Amino acid sequence: MLASKRLYPLIACAGLVVAAVAVAAGQTDPVPYANPLDLTISEYAALDRTGATGLAMVALGVTAFAVVAGLRAVGAPVGVLAERLMLAWGVGLIVLAVVPAALPGTGTDLVSHVYRYVSLGVLAAVPAAGGLTVARFGEDERWRPVARPLEWLTLAGGFGLLALTYVMLPGDGVLAGLVEWTLLGTEVALVGVLALRLARLTWARAAAPASRAALG
Repeated sequence: MLASKRLYPLIACAGLVVAAVAVAAGQTDPVPYANPLDLTISEYAALDRTGATGLAMVALGVTAFAVVAGLRAVGAPVGVLAERLMLAWGVGLIVLAVVPAALPGTGTDLVSHVYRYVSLGVLAAVPAAGGLTVARFGEDERWRPVARPLEWLTLAGGFGLLALTYVMLPGDGVLAGLVEWTLLGTEVALVGVLALRLARLTWARAAAPASRAALG
């Protein structure tokens, strides 16, 4: 049981590293004739023949599953709704990676709009989860050190959602990619804070018995 608890933060942190490396690798051979500032992340992934963008999204989805499993294993005061929102974020990213948006200029307006609204819903999950957990973490001694960073990242995510809502509705998708990448970066930072705190708590708990045994 202890081994599985120690495995969750490792998987979460590894997923974050894979996502970062995939995004960086994708920029070494960017999609030709595509402006990532105007294309949504899913549209850019559909054009990315290297698969780096899709791989990053799948890695983040796996990270979300590992973080939720790890939080459950250590009894973190997350709450059922916040857990489900983070799982929805992970599932949504994987679905958007596996079923990418229609290539620009090939899909109908209705399909494009529906897909963008689905993306908006997926990206709204983590800021909502953060808002639900900040107060709980502030009251828990183990998680209080990350309550303030989570609060700031949640606020940043909220402003990002407002900007994305404007871009998707009256803004007609202009600079949608810039807003989505910025918002996703904020959400990855939030999940990363949880993953690092989870790793610290898990490994500290695992090291305690060994330390006592050595002293004995």
